[in-house]
Amino acid sequence: MKQVLVRYKVKAQGAAENQRLIEAVFQELQVRAPAGLQYLVLKLDDGSFVHFAISQDGAMALPALEAFKQFRAELGGRTTEGPQSCEAAIVGNYRMIAAGAGA
Repeated sequence: MKQVLVRYKVKAQGAAENQRLIEAVFQELQVRAPAGLQYLVLKLDDGSFVHFAISQDGAMALPALEAFKQFRAELGGRTTEGPQSCEAAIVGNYRMIAAGAGA
């Protein structure tokens, strides 16, 4: 199992476009329904976005999605702080992530 957390901050004028592109990723996920993937994105009030992905088999399906490729294509132009990515471990989980998907 692989768990990844990514955080970055977008320019005020890029926030709506960033959200639209993320929503397109979720639409494609609904259609394709890749097995073993859990994905969550939060938008913070300081202009930051936080992505959290869990892959049961350790291979992330997100990069193969066309909508994710479009999201990533111009990400640098929308951000004021580039993506910081790290593997993450769940310390506590109360009804946020399905049982067996982490801690």
